[in-house]
Parts: sequence; structure tokens; C-alpha cells
Amino acid sequence: MLKKSLIATSVITVLAGCSSMQSSPQTTVDQLANNLDIDYQVLTNHGAEDGLKCQDLGAEWASCNQVKMTLANEGEAIDSNDWAIYFHSIRLVLEIDSDQFKITRVTGDLHKLEPTDKFDGFAAGEKVELLLTSEYWQLFETDFFPGAFVTAEGAEPKKIVSLDTEEVSSFVSGLEGDNLKRHSGDNNIIATAASRFEKNSDIVREDVTAAIIPAPAFTKIGQGSIDISKGLKLEGTAFEADQLSALQNRAELLGVSLEGSTPVNVMITPKEFDKEYAISGAYTLDINAKGIEINAFDQAGAFYAMQSVYALVDIQNPAELPQLMIKDAPRFDYRGVMVDVARNFHSKEAILATIEQLAAYKMNKLHLHLTDDEGWRLEIPGLPELTDIGSKRCFDVDEETCLMPQLGSGPATDNNGTGFFSREDYVEILRFAKANNVEVIPEIDMPAHARAAVISMEARYNRLSEAGDEQAANEYRLTDPEDTSNVTTIQFYDKHSFINPCMDSSARFVDKVVSEVAAMHAEAGAPLTTWHFGGDEAKNIKLGAGFQDVTAEEKAGWKGNIDLTEQDMPFEQSPQCQALVEKGDVSDFSHLPSYFAEEVSKIVADKGIANFQAWEDGLKSAEGAQSFATDTTRVNFWETLYWGGAASIYEWANKGYDVIASNPDYVYMDFPYEVDAKERGYYWATRATDTRKMFTFAPENMPQNAETSVDRDGNGFTAKGEVEAKKPFLGLSAQLWSETVRTDEQYEYMVFPRVIAAAERAWHAAEWENEYKAGVEYSLDTDLVNKDALLADWTRFANVMGQRELAKLEKAGIDYRLPIPGAEVVDGKLAMNVQFPGAELQYSVDGENWVTYQDEQRPSVSGDVWIKSVSASGERESRVTQVK
Repeated sequence: MLKKSLIATSVITVLAGCSSMQSSPQTTVDQLANNLDIDYQVLTNHGAEDGLKCQDLGAEWASCNQVKMTLANEGEAIDSNDWAIYFHSIRLVLEIDSDQFKITRVTGDLHKLEPTDKFDGFAAGEKVELLLTSEYWQLFETDFFPGAFVTAEGAEPKKIVSLDTEEVSSFVSGLEGDNLKRHSGDNNIIATAASRFEKNSDIVREDVTAAIIPAPAFTKIGQGSIDISKGLKLEGTAFEADQLSALQNRAELLGVSLEGSTPVNVMITPKEFDKEYAISGAYTLDINAKGIEINAFDQAGAFYAMQSVYALVDIQNPAELPQLMIKDAPRFDYRGVMVDVARNFHSKEAILATIEQLAAYKMNKLHLHLTDDEGWRLEIPGLPELTDIGSKRCFDVDEETCLMPQLGSGPATDNNGTGFFSREDYVEILRFAKANNVEVIPEIDMPAHARAAVISMEARYNRLSEAGDEQAANEYRLTDPEDTSNVTTIQFYDKHSFINPCMDSSARFVDKVVSEVAAMHAEAGAPLTTWHFGGDEAKNIKLGAGFQDVTAEEKAGWKGNIDLTEQDMPFEQSPQCQALVEKGDVSDFSHLPSYFAEEVSKIVADKGIANFQAWEDGLKSAEGAQSFATDTTRVNFWETLYWGGAASIYEWANKGYDVIASNPDYVYMDFPYEVDAKERGYYWATRATDTRKMFTFAPENMPQNAETSVDRDGNGFTAKGEVEAKKPFLGLSAQLWSETVRTDEQYEYMVFPRVIAAAERAWHAAEWENEYKAGVEYSLDTDLVNKDALLADWTRFANVMGQRELAKLEKAGIDYRLPIPGAEVVDGKLAMNVQFPGAELQYSVDGENWVTYQDEQRPSVSGDVWIKSVSASGERESRVTQVK
């Protein structure tokens, strides 16, 4: 692909050819932005092993990588050194091997590259190679961000054209061979056509006419089918108008009329359900020659029964349904998805489309992560700065009009880092969710991950203070101006990432926000019953176990050397927090986040909100669920299993918390689908989570997963529970964090189709899932899981996906990910397979002309072969790969 900078060169050369214009800062900025061709080449991901001084540079865990950054000037010569390039790096840049340039980190991932006084200019056509040493490793192309820009004093900043693209492969290279591994003990299998073929080889195509997703608790298949070509006719009054509208929309999408002749008799009869099925969402469904009979425990059950009817519809032939009888009830009360709209904003339309899909697969919670360091996404009446400033990202060093750019957002506000839901938008989302039997759970993250709020309220303080209204200025201020704590957060922000928990104004701010959000819920007719506090990662990472003091007499070789005397705990130098600790209101600074959670729970309870929810580490210093004022206290448990989470999750439940399994190594959807450098996502907990891995997750017997999966290095691990389980888990939640997910299309690619596997596990407990028992140990070497039952269950699921569900996603306009086929050539014959049998496979011997693959007629091939999978309509296709 020809890079944009090369195309622009001839145009800008004419515009900038006059030497008299060279002194203009804007001319310099424009020339650099349009003519600098920038590339990144990963040289090594094993810096310490290759002799780099990772430890002395202060790299966490003494781990670093080196990248060659090439700047090629495709335009006229540049003599000025009065300019700077701002670029994004999620890996902290520790050193640059050049005396002509220096790099400083500005805030978060934003770094500044600028010339030194030794800079001798960019000659026309000159290439400059800079060696950058950064923390950790860079294993996927999406570790490198677009959105770099050029600035100069008195000039408008401009994007660097060569990096203004979502096709990051156009400026990233070197991710091959050993650079695909973190270290020598990394045994992950790199995805290839051959590895995919082997992984898919145990899946066969089968008839799944009477199978649905998620699987019912009990199904009895009858004989034949019924004709619904003349449509269905809903009878009874089980549904309110908004629910009926949602059901009609789904039917219309699938090509089914609800104003037809086949009777669908829906009754709500809770007394007819025995104890096992007497729970919200339970139903029975009988499809027979006379029509369709539904008995539901409640309105939710009636809604889900209709979704089961729809699940049986094949949109390629929507004229008939199989005769069968189903008895069904949900496994968990909480079946959720979390969507992060704070790091990068995702549109109202994308959220509404997600809600429709959650309803179709019987999920009932949408947890919206509305705020973080990088953005505030909900209008709050009376606090306009939250969205006037906190919802925008642009180049404003003083952050008086917006937050500084992050995550590839670029210098102007026309980016995916900018956006918010107006009050009207949010009410619309709530009403739509209610119609689809989905509860929206708002999360306002605090005390950490709160920079957008803190900066916005500082702008409010400045505005009112300058107007002479000091009392109003301090009303909602969130940071102690006398706090000098030196803190670095997990994403490299300073103390302004934290809401100070010791200030009365912080409590007033929380009260104001909770009140306004509750009012929106009330207006929508969807009362606010759950408040998500966030609470995660309120710490200084420089005080973690990966660092040691530079003056320590005995140093570990695997820790970074830094001056620990310069580091503080969050709020440690805040006079207001010091006073709180001295009074004994809180025992020490490490307990402040949990203390704040307890205080916020009182505000929440006073509003009549029954459930208080948080990421589990935000409550770690509390004594237990009884420490909080609400009726219940929920935790999203997000510890990785192989680092001890397989055991500790039961301890949280036993302390009285309602536990929602949210484990990153199994149900984080911002992680790559497979170990392929071209896939998107972070990977700190696992290198890959595809639909099959998510399907295989055993959310109630956590140790069992050690027998069916590996850790982030592709190695086996051992797991067992240490305590008896005294309280069942409340549910399961799949998470989509948005650091690398900038567009709605990328968002839907990351979520769909694997979220459907999460829906399966949240609704249905499979027979291959063993009951949890304390002390029972699992590993790759044990044989306690019924692998035959697991394979049969996955085969059923995979076939329903390939034969029916992918087509439904496409019909709904979802930009889902089609699986990349597996393939091998044996004796000159091409063999192909795919994760979801039923998806069309195609191959090409010239990269241009494509032929549909038929397994019974394996073609003879030689030389290069390109392969892909294609959607039912032929309009969507997977990423194209080669058979090597």
C-alpha cells in the first residue's frame, strides 16, 4: 500500500518551494507533516538478553525492547529546529540513541520528539534512523499507534500524513521470528495456516437444525417441522409495548412476520414452575404441529422464549421451524458485557446495536465504563466542564479546552478520543435497553482512572475563581492543591489521575453525579439499581515489585533500578489525607481507596440504589461486604487464574461479595483473537482469546481451566481452590477495553462473534463443567475434564455459528470477525477448514481470482496459495493469509 506521505509529496513541494517561506513555523510544520515518512522496525523484544541496559534504565522487571524509528524526508530540506513531533507509545520510552534528538514523555502515552542544538537539519531525501529503547516488549502491530503530529511555536499542529491511518501495518515491521516471543520461555504457538488447520481438525460439520445458542437446559426434539411462511401470530398480553416493538424488530430482521397465522400462545404462569426453574428468565417452549406454546415464569422468561424461537430461524430459509420442546432457565442472574467508551468513544448507534445482540443471546447487563483518565462520556447538568473539556482530546498544553491527546487521537478534536452521550442520548439508550430486557450499569471510575474528571473540575475551579466566586469554585474540586505526591499510574499519569478521597468537595461531586444519573434513569423508566464505583488500580506502579532502589546493596537482576525515595503512595503528601490518617479515620494511605468506596456506598444507599459494584482490587482493604452501606456489594473479579485468581475468587465470595467472574485471561475482548502480530489488542494477561477459548471457560470451577488452557506464555499451569465455596457467584461479564479500539468497526470486530461464547457460558452450565471442590488440582497433566463431551458441545456451538448465527450478525449490520481458515498442502492437494463449519472458504493461486473450496474435491495447487473465509452474502471476508 502506497503511504499517504509519498502521494502528498509532489503537491506540498510546490507549495513550500519558496526559500523565503522556510522561516515560517507553519511552513515547517506543514512540510514535516506532509513529507516525513515514519516507520517503526522492531529490532529486539529481548533487550536484557541482547545486552541492553534495561535494569539501569529503570525498566520495570528489567525488561525492555528496542525499535528503530526511521524518519525519511520526502520533501524539501528542513533547516529549522524549532519544531516537535508528538507521538504515542504505550511502552515508556527510556532512551534514544542520538545526540540530535531527545525524547520526553508528556503525559500518559504521549511522547515528544524534538531536535537538540546539535540538529543539522533534514536534507531533501534524507533518512534518519533513531534507536528507541522502551519498557517491556512490542509483539503486535497495534502496540504502535497512529495520530502523531508536528507542532511549532505559533503554528497550528498538523497530523503526520504517513501515520494518519488505521492500517498500522503500513508503518510497522520486524514482527517475525524471535520478535514474536516475549522471551526464551515463551511457548505460544504463532498462528499460521497450518496451526489453524490443526486446531480446527477435530470439528466436523453436523446437522444443528434443532440446536440454539445459548443451549437450553433441556431439549426434546420432535418429528419434522412446522410451516411459518405465513408468519407468526402473538397471542396473550405478556409483553409491554416497548418489548413487543423490540421483538418485532428482531423478527423483521430475520425475515419473519409477527402478524401472520401460526399461533404463538404466550402465558406467564410462575406457579407451574418447580423449584429448580422458579427463577427470573425461566420458560418452557413447545413447537408442535398446532403452533407454538410458551409458558414463562415472568416477563423476562417470555421474552427469552421468543428469542429461542428466533434462534431456530435460519435466515437463508425462514419458512419453517423444527418441532421440539424446551425447558430452560438461566445459569446466572448477571449475564453481562462491559464496554469502555472512555478510552476511545463508541457511538450511540454502536451501543444500541450491541444491546440488540445482547438481547438475542439472553444477556441482561450492559456495564458502561463511562469515565477514565482519557475521557468523560456523559453529560451531567450543572457540570458542563465534564463534557466541554473532559470529553475532548486535542493539543492544548494547558488543558483549558480539552485533554491532551492519547491513544493515537491526534491534535484536533475530530477524533475517536472525542465524544459523549448527551442526556437525551443516555435516556434513549436506557429506554432501548429496557425494551430489550437489558439493565444499563453506569460506571464512574474513581478514585483512580479519574484524570478527565479532575482536569475538568480544575478548569471549573479556575473559571469561577477568576470570576471571584471562591466558594463555588471549591464546591466540586477533586484534587488537593497542596498535594505534592509523586505518583505514576499504570498508564503513566501523575497525581491528577486521582480523585482525592479526603476532601468534602469530592463527596459533593459524587453526590451530584449520582443524583443526575439517577434522574436520567428515572426519566427513562429504568430506575437506577446498580452503581459501579470502579475503584481499580489506585496505586503508584513505581512502588511495585518490579523495581528496586538504585542504592540497594543487594540487587536482583530482574528488577529495574530507580530512586525509590522519590516515590509516594497516592495521596501520601496531601495534607488533607495526612490529617485523616492522623485522626485515625483510616489506618494508613493504602486503605484510602477502600475507605472512599465505603463512603461512596453511603451516598449510593442514600439515593435508594440497592447494589454497589466495583472492580475487586478497589475493595481489597475493606473487611468484607458488610463494610458497605448498600443492600449488596458486587465485585468484578479480574485476577488472572494462573497468577492465583483460580483460588482467590472463592475467598471474595466467602467474604459476602456477589462475585461476577470477569477474568482477563478468558473474557477480555480487547485481547487478540489469536497469536498473530496482525491481530488487535493488549495482551498482558494472555496472548490470545478466541471464541473457542471463551466457550471452554468454566466460570464456576476456576481451577478446571488449568486443564484446558495455558498461561500467557503458552505454558501449562497448576490450579486448585484452597477454600470451600460458601456462596455461588452472581454471574459472568465479558469486557471490552478500548485503548487500541478507536472505531466502531474495530469495536464490533473485537466483540463479535466471541461475545456469543460468553453468552453461552453465562446462560448454560455444560455437562463437561465439573463441580468445584476445594483441594482438587488441575493442570494439563490431569484428566478430570470430559474432553469428549467438551468437543461435542463445541462442535454443536461452532456449527450453529457457521450455519446460522454469522449470517444473522451480518444481516444486523455488525462488523464481526470472520475466522481465518486453516489450510495445508499434502501431496500437491490443498485442504482447508474453518473454526465455524458452514462458513464459505475460498482460495486463490494468484492473489486475485478466487475459487470456492469444496472439501470433497480438494484442488491440486503449487506455489503460493492465498486463502480466506467469506460471509453468507459474499460481502464480508476474513483477513487473507497465505499457505506456507
